[in-house]
Amino acid sequence: MAKYDVVIIGSGLGGLESAYILSKEGYKVLVLEKNRQLGGSLQIFVRDRAIFDTGIHYIGGLDEGQNLNQCFKYFNIMDKLHLHRMDNDGFDRITFDNDETEYRHAQGYDNFVNQLSEQFPGERDNLKNYVKKIQEVCDYFPLYQLRGDEAPIIGTKYLDINAKDFIASVTSNQRLQSVLAGSNPLYAGDGNKTPLYVHALVVNTYIESSYKCVNGGAQIEKHLTKNIKALGGEIRNYSEVVKIVEKDGLVTHIELKDGEHIEGKHFISNIHPSTTMTLLESDKIKKAYRNRLQGLENSVSAFIVDIVLKPNTFKFLNHNYYHFKNNNVWDSVNDEGEKWPSAYCIFVPKSSRSDEYADSMTILSYMKYDEVKQWENTYATIPHHRDSRGEEYEQFKIDRADRLIKEVEKKFSNIKDCIQSYTTSSPLSYRDYIGAKDGGLYGIAKDYRDPLRTFISPKTKIPNLLFTGQNLNMHGVLGVTVGAIRTCGEFVGQDYLLQKINHS
Repeated sequence: MAKYDVVIIGSGLGGLESAYILSKEGYKVLVLEKNRQLGGSLQIFVRDRAIFDTGIHYIGGLDEGQNLNQCFKYFNIMDKLHLHRMDNDGFDRITFDNDETEYRHAQGYDNFVNQLSEQFPGERDNLKNYVKKIQEVCDYFPLYQLRGDEAPIIGTKYLDINAKDFIASVTSNQRLQSVLAGSNPLYAGDGNKTPLYVHALVVNTYIESSYKCVNGGAQIEKHLTKNIKALGGEIRNYSEVVKIVEKDGLVTHIELKDGEHIEGKHFISNIHPSTTMTLLESDKIKKAYRNRLQGLENSVSAFIVDIVLKPNTFKFLNHNYYHFKNNNVWDSVNDEGEKWPSAYCIFVPKSSRSDEYADSMTILSYMKYDEVKQWENTYATIPHHRDSRGEEYEQFKIDRADRLIKEVEKKFSNIKDCIQSYTTSSPLSYRDYIGAKDGGLYGIAKDYRDPLRTFISPKTKIPNLLFTGQNLNMHGVLGVTVGAIRTCGEFVGQDYLLQKINHS
């Protein structure tokens, strides 16, 4: 007799949310995490008493009545989160070299239009058309509105429209086009590929409302974990799955690195689908399906400099910066070599220690996995420490950090004087600590030219093995939450589950 009803591989947000839903519905659930820290991209780390997020720099859709707020009420964490509302009139600022203006993305659609209309006189009607279309596209995805959804995708309306082309069709003002697309590092926007629906679903949630997690996003993991355990669910770290074993068309058990076998009736993989296929021992999965999953391109990775600031030297910023050297905001995703970096983002975490001054700052710039490929057979032992990858790799990181800080110095001329210490992360850090294939920031890259190819069903060809996580529909807190609803809907019924969520 199987010990568990459901065994979940990976403790990222999708895995934890699935564990909560199914535990709440009376299933005996076990979550397995290979690392020490739970939570995937929800993880934080501390340097010199300063807290850094690995993935959750800010969250949208958390106001009363908004979709993520409703989901978090269902997960019994909304009232427990320590949140700080970002600048209402400009939570994101888009900036460019040789232009003093900070172009503002504001919270609330009317406010969004008003703020940008001030900065782009004569564009009000175009901005109204833009937000109308964004809301229309979001409405086409019922699950994101927590409404019933017979089929996740109906036809390809909005799926095969290119985001860059759509924005260009709204306004001929090139600077405004760049400003509307300026937060595209939130979804690794690529002008040649990114579909409109990806842009729409991501920007919509932040325009609705934007918050920083005070002292980091790990509080989401902490409260979810506590709630899962209170419902009888089990969570184990240091438990790396090395084999998923199928017999007679069903997965019977999984094998851990230490040789332990864990039996279950159902299995959910919250790790990358192609990694799942590598672990799966089965001839029931056709080669074409395996090849399709293995062949999907992953989104670009990033290089990050996490700076500990000297006390009381740098004022807290209640907004983020997305900075570009030029108007071509869709092209920085392809930066490499000497051209790097042509763009960066600045996120300033909110600490409970001071409302006036910042403890830390995170600078993020795209980086292709190829830039670190020569060290891909090395593995760090401790996150964010000097590690076993060798001196050449350390020098590479120092050089890139220096380049990135020099760019930020153009905006904040005194930044070097404020730095107490810094650590760096590369695509290899994402690969090793978040479990992201090729270090991809947001899982599988979406492509408007072949949209259905990148939609992964939660169901696999083996009835008791399912997927969840950022590779199903979309990445991000809301995207992953919708993925967990889709996955768990296969167990308890989607309409039933949505009803439970909507009445929380």
